[in-house]
Amino acid sequence: MAVIPHNESDVDLLARLIRAEAEGDGKQGMLMVGNVGVNRVRADCLDFKDIRSINDMVFQSPGGFEATIKGYFYQRARDSEKRLARRTIKGERFHPATNSLWFFRPEGNCPAQWYDQWNSGRFKSHCFYSPTASDCPTVF
Repeated sequence: MAVIPHNESDVDLLARLIRAEAEGDGKQGMLMVGNVGVNRVRADCLDFKDIRSINDMVFQSPGGFEATIKGYFYQRARDSEKRLARRTIKGERFHPATNSLWFFRPEGNCPAQWYDQWNSGRFKSHCFYSPTASDCPTVF
């Protein structure tokens, strides 16, 4: 059972995003990026009050993803990324991205906070940041 509305075009779009943002971090890293995307659709809080679909989330501006803003969101989704996208759409979550709404790739260590959100952990090159349950209960 999916936790957000979607169609096959949405699966493809999310799969392209996770490939563009985290292919270098492997399957687990791409699943975590998928978590962040799904959480943003579920959020209805903070910077994500008007995000109602995967398309809204992928192309959010301002506040969107570097891949779509900086132009490296061009590779097609492979079957392997589509399978990963479907897993996150069905609600599978992976620590430290379980409740995260943000991630980024710092030059060094993960800052304790980013956009006033606390660091929930790092996986390979990406640091993940989560709101509190009181700030954003729909992602918990």
